[in-house]
Amino acid sequence: MQRYTVFRPGRISPSDHSIMKPHWTVEIVAIALSLPRSPLFAIFIVDNCGTPCRELEWRGASSYKPPKEERLVFGKPKVTNEDVLKVLSTVQEPELHRDLVTLGMVEDLRVEGSRVSFTVVLTTPACPLKSEIEREAREAVMAIPGVEDVQVKLSSRVRTAQQEKAMIPGVRNVIAVGSGKGGVGKSTVSVGLALALAESGARVGLLDADIWGPNIPQMLGVQTLPQQNGDKILPALSHGIRMISMGFFIDESTPVIWRGPMVAKMVEQLLSDVDWGDLDYLVVDLPPGTGDASLTLAQSIPLSGVLVVVTPQEVAVADATKAIAMFERLNVPILGIVENMSYFLCPHCNERTDIFGEGGARRMAEKYNVPLLGELPLDPTVRAGGDTGRPILVVDPQSPVSDAFRQMAGKVAARVSVLGTAVPTGGEAGALRS
Repeated sequence: MQRYTVFRPGRISPSDHSIMKPHWTVEIVAIALSLPRSPLFAIFIVDNCGTPCRELEWRGASSYKPPKEERLVFGKPKVTNEDVLKVLSTVQEPELHRDLVTLGMVEDLRVEGSRVSFTVVLTTPACPLKSEIEREAREAVMAIPGVEDVQVKLSSRVRTAQQEKAMIPGVRNVIAVGSGKGGVGKSTVSVGLALALAESGARVGLLDADIWGPNIPQMLGVQTLPQQNGDKILPALSHGIRMISMGFFIDESTPVIWRGPMVAKMVEQLLSDVDWGDLDYLVVDLPPGTGDASLTLAQSIPLSGVLVVVTPQEVAVADATKAIAMFERLNVPILGIVENMSYFLCPHCNERTDIFGEGGARRMAEKYNVPLLGELPLDPTVRAGGDTGRPILVVDPQSPVSDAFRQMAGKVAARVSVLGTAVPTGGEAGALRS
């Protein structure tokens, strides 16, 4: 037997309406046709426990069509968890191209009369499309009959990609930043990426693996030096980022004259002897080229992916091509390409000048079918901040360059999620978690 529900008490005759109480439900539980133009409805009034209170008969106009598969409580639709999950299963995560329910991103679902609240758990706090996800989820639930108020809370839980190699304890994702040659601003990009991720709410570490030229301590500035803790080293702290570098252990004027095996051993020690704590992302600033440090990193720990930094000129693009080829041979995912010093904007007239050429990174991205994740401008403030340990994201967070770093970081985090997120089973279970 199909179950129908009357839209509102006013559908009943006025004399019958007078007996209604707020906690009663009017349900049509059977339909019989006595005459072609006069359908007869068997109507039961039940309380909120389902106990029949009174039975009525009502002859309605033949044009009236009772709404199928809807439940209405005293004139308003009764919204259920299943109703909410059904519509949220039509809302897709734009980067992962799967719906929120299947991905297990809906939690703490509450339905209280006409009010609905739930949490959307993003795969990264740096999600560049969080506003779009929130808006589409809210609009989908507001379209449910009977819903008058929707409260959407956004949180994040960075997931760990499934890898065969042993993870660094507490570290969910390792992002390498590499280049085919020096001088392209790889360390600048590493610092900007780490700061932008941390600003979004992620827990971030930064490993300076450039053994021959460890510049990260100077560029990021140091607020707390590394400390010994038993047989482990506690990383330095700066602007909320945990950081370690060879630069802390040698005099700045002392050259590192080491052969490849010694460099590889030092990289292993920086990975294993440091107590990184609980991190969502560990950004690793690699030395330029395709040498031992990059090989050791790729073979020792599971990398979520590598971000390749290049400048627009063809010479830099040619060298970066070799870096991509190396990481592909090592089965390291290519997150994408960032073009640093892409252009210069005149501070007086705002005219754009392509000092190092134009379009090199874009052509490279198209050739290798990887995304172009950012085009960062050449700006004197970035250079000055690197010299003094006052990064532009700290001293001028509202600048266009800072926004460019944030957009790049959001795209990098999204790529890590896309490459590393597996669809959980029983997605709806997360939606009911309290």
